[in-house]
Amino acid sequence: MASERTTQTQTVQQAATNSDGEAPWADLEVTIPTDRDHASVVALVECALVELTHETVGAVFVAHQVGRSTRTQYVAADDVGEQFQKRHFDDRLGWHETTVPRRTVRDELITQLTRSASTSTERAGEEVASESDTFVVKPVRELRTP
Repeated sequence: MASERTTQTQTVQQAATNSDGEAPWADLEVTIPTDRDHASVVALVECALVELTHETVGAVFVAHQVGRSTRTQYVAADDVGEQFQKRHFDDRLGWHETTVPRRTVRDELITQLTRSASTSTERAGEEVASESDTFVVKPVRELRTP
């Protein structure tokens, strides 16, 4: 019995990690602008949404502009992955939290990950920021909160 439980535990742990011993979501990180094509970005976002639904992880998009940054976090709000908690932090405005449907999260992430550095700079009407925008999936316990 004990050896049977040990085998089951090892199987579950192996299923939760990839061949390198890392969690499947551990390599879901992108610097923007990215050289990925649109289909690759969509696949990355879909993969991230699956991980958000099945693991205790959140997706974080950090945008940098000269003199300010914004951070948007997405965490599954239900077990089926149809609703997500969206936490947005702006250096000037503070935290804002809302619940959004999966489709909105998907569309927002695809838009954020496919924009170019010049697009975000032109929109802001500012100089180029010294840091690149980033997207990463990480454990919920590591997310910054208010």
